[in-house]
Formats: sequence, C-alpha cells, structure tokens
Amino acid sequence: MSSRRFGSQSLVRLMGHWQQASSRTPLWRQLADALRLLILDGRLALDTRLPGERELATALDVSRTTVGSALAHLREAGYLESRHGSGSRVILPDSRTIPTGAVASAALDLSTAALSAGPEIHQAYTHALTAITQHLSHTGYDQLGLLPLREAIAARYTERGLSTRADEVMVVNGAVSGFALVLRMLTGPGDRVVVDHPTYPLAIAAIQGASCRPVGVSLPESGWDTDGFAATLAQTAPRMAYLMPDFHNPTGRCMDTATRRAITDIAAQTRTTLVVDETMVDLWFDAPPPLPLAAFNPKATVITLGSAGKSFWGGLRLGWIRASSRTIATLAQTRDTLDLGSPLLEQLATQWLIEHSATFLPARRQMLKERRDRCSALMREHFPEWHFHEPEGGLSYWVELPGMVASQLAARAQTQGIHLGTGTRFGLSGAFDRYLRMPFSLDPIELERAFLQIKPLWGTLNQTEGVLKRGFI
Repeated sequence: MSSRRFGSQSLVRLMGHWQQASSRTPLWRQLADALRLLILDGRLALDTRLPGERELATALDVSRTTVGSALAHLREAGYLESRHGSGSRVILPDSRTIPTGAVASAALDLSTAALSAGPEIHQAYTHALTAITQHLSHTGYDQLGLLPLREAIAARYTERGLSTRADEVMVVNGAVSGFALVLRMLTGPGDRVVVDHPTYPLAIAAIQGASCRPVGVSLPESGWDTDGFAATLAQTAPRMAYLMPDFHNPTGRCMDTATRRAITDIAAQTRTTLVVDETMVDLWFDAPPPLPLAAFNPKATVITLGSAGKSFWGGLRLGWIRASSRTIATLAQTRDTLDLGSPLLEQLATQWLIEHSATFLPARRQMLKERRDRCSALMREHFPEWHFHEPEGGLSYWVELPGMVASQLAARAQTQGIHLGTGTRFGLSGAFDRYLRMPFSLDPIELERAFLQIKPLWGTLNQTEGVLKRGFI
C-alpha cells in the first residue's frame, strides 16, 4: 500500500508556532521535537510520507541543513524511514510507542482524560463469566447486541426523559466505532460534516477517515453560537453535524435547555442530521444535564452515541447508538461490511454495570469533583498565568495560555517524560496552539509530580521575550 503524502503547507499549519527564537536549543532540534510531537499525537499518521527536504525548508523558511539534521535525528530515533527517491515516511520505534527522555516507566500521560478501573469492574466481569454460560450454545454473533443490554440502555434513556425502546438501540464497539458506522451509512467522499471548534480529535479523524470534510463552528467564550451554527448549515449544506452537548470535550461546558431546543429546531428546519455524542453524560458534578437533544423537536433527525468508556471503564470498549428503529435497521445492514457484532462478555459486564450504576457512580462523580478542585488549586499555584473555567462535569480543563506556545511546551515536556495534550489536537488546521487540555483524572499526587516537572519548562517559555506582553513569538 502506498504512503499518503502530506503537503508542506498542511504540515506547517499543524506545527503551529514551533520556533523558540531565544532558546538555546538548536533550531534543527526544535524542528525535530515539533515533528515528533505530531507523530506521538497521531496528527501525522503512520506511513505518512513527508515533503522533500527542499520543499519543507522553503515552507518553513529555514535552511535545508536544518531540515536535513532534524529528519536525520528522527530517523536515528526510529520515527522516520527514508528511501532514496521516495522521501521519508512516518513509523514508530520498535522498542516503545511513546518515547521519552526519561525511563519509559516514569512517563506521565497528561494527554489522556480517562480513569482507571474501579472495583466494580471486577465484580461486573465476575458476574459476566457466570452469565455467559447460557449463551455458549449459540453462535455469539449478534449485530444489534444482547436484548437485555439494549433494554437496560433504553430504560436509561427513558429515565432521562427520552422514551426509548430496545429496537431503537444498537450495541457497538465504542462511540467512535459507532460514529464511523453512521458516517459510512450517511456520507460519501467530499461530504461536509459540521463540528464544534474545538472538538474531540477522534471525531475529526473519523470524519477525515471517511473522506469527508469537517467544518468548524467556533465556540464562544461560553455556551454555543446558535446563530453561527445556523449560518454554517445554510452556507455549507452538510450531510450531518456532530455535537457533544454534555460536558463537551475539551471545554467541559454543558449545553443549556434553550440552546438544545434552538439547535434541534435549526436541524429540523434545514433537515440536517444531528449526531450527538453523550460519552460524558454521566460525569456531572452538581446537577445532571438537561434532557437529551433527541427529546426536543420530534421533526429533527437525531442519532445519539453513548459509551461505557468514561462512565465505567475504557477497557470495556463498548458503546451504543440510539436512533429510530428504521435507522437502526439500516445501520445493521451497513455493519455487515465492518464487523459481526460486539463481544458477549463485555456486553454482559456492561449490563451489570448499568443495572448497578446507582451504587458506584455517585462516588465516582465525587472523586472526580475533588480531583477537579485539586487540579485547579495546583494550576493556580504553579501556573498563575494560565486561564481556565471550572468545568461542570467531564474529565478535563481547557486551559488558555498567554501565548501560542502549547506545542513548544509539549515538545519540551516530552523530553522529560510527560505527554501533554495540546489544543492543536482538538482543532482544524493547527488551530488552538494557545490551549492545553489538562485532565484531572490522574491521581492528585501524580498530577502534582507532573506539574513540578513542567514548572521550570514553563518558566523558561514564560521568560521568552514577547510571550506574555504580545501573546506571540
């Protein structure tokens, strides 16, 4: 299979403000660190072919020697493979997938917003191992999912104010997998898909993987821009719009009732399908979110994605789609080309977790609230220049830096064994280089250890001339 070639201008946009003008680090090393960060974040996919040295040097406005030295360093470290006449393509080192300047076991991952498993996961699997016995005389293939699990999921929607039947639910292998399935059913190459900007990076990847074009609607300082949403739908005629109204990833905000009603009214008027990602819906702190979007305008076509990953544990790799029974039936036919269903053991475990969620979710929410508050206190203590709002739920802060230095900070942190989630992961064409997504799901002791290692790196950037005064380098 031939490598995908990445255009030089696209690469320049992704790299953002990678140069540190007053740094003592050689320019070729800065370039190598910036490229390595793109590879580790997945923004430069494996097997991607980079532009030639001459083309890249021209686009970056640096010498060809600088580019050549950076690429040579990445080749030696195992990130690039070069062949004469074919350029360089992205690979990963054989020995480790997330290389660091420290020992791999000492790495701290601040790029992932997720929790480890609680004791209820072991209980759920113990129950599932017993319950699976009655299913062993069957083939195990089921495109829709186990009926008792679909009934339990449907009951949860009904309890939240959205009347749902089991035939309106399909079990899938995670919310992203469900979104990819919806994209396959509804879109074709070149179709536009409207998204919040910023938005969940794997949603962008799924849209681009379906050969569609994501179109961003910028989020204002708070809430959602319904006028901008309506204008974008009118101007671009998208096939669908992907939204995350419940503790939005990465901003943490929650869409209020009036906005939900307005969004569904706009979708109904324009006949635009809404794909609503409710992955974070259970992770509220003070009050549950309003009714699901699908509960508002009955004329709007709304497909809802759910997941066990954030509510229970990511290792379950199980999600679901809630839609009309006709849409579910069409999705089942489309699924024939992808897989034959979801694992039974995980379905049985998830059913148990849903049925017993009232016994452990409140404690999970309280723990996350305490970690949110601790993370806030640590950031105010160690990084007073950072700006952020308290999220109403979810797993992370959306932190605004005083300059477009997120990629630079992340590249430096990587050399210390700390992986940061830069804002550029959540934007289109390299946007949001002045933001970090900072998860508070990590144990507070580990989080403070990471912050203490980042602090001197930030201090160096903080002293760079013009960062704080002018907001750019």
